[in-house]
Amino acid sequence: MIHNDSSVFHHEAGSVLLVVVVIVALLAATVMGHLQVNAEEIQLVQNHVHGAEALAVAEAGLNDALAGLREDPGWNAGFADKRFANGSYTVIVAGPTVTSVGTTSDGFTARIEVQTTRSLDGPPYVVSVNRLRINR
Repeated sequence: MIHNDSSVFHHEAGSVLLVVVVIVALLAATVMGHLQVNAEEIQLVQNHVHGAEALAVAEAGLNDALAGLREDPGWNAGFADKRFANGSYTVIVAGPTVTSVGTTSDGFTARIEVQTTRSLDGPPYVVSVNRLRINR
């Protein structure tokens, strides 16, 4: 008796094809998941970099204001949208409180607020920072 093994071969080939399709689908889902996680991590890093840039701009505004106070302890003019690097800062001097807000060209902001004490011996006058608040 002669058996026709071609039907068995076609059945096995179909099973192998189904297993390969399932494995490829699982690999594709895994790769897509990793790509999504990597994209989110890249966005987090970019946000961190832009936040640090905004903080640097706010620090520049604070330094500019402290320099003004070292020249004149009564100085309270502040600055409005003064350009610095890739952004600008606004400084408000209200009594002993100096607030600097830095904004990057991408729209990220950071805020620094300090409480100061100013000596009357000078110039240059000594300006002490008693309290520092960042992004509050």
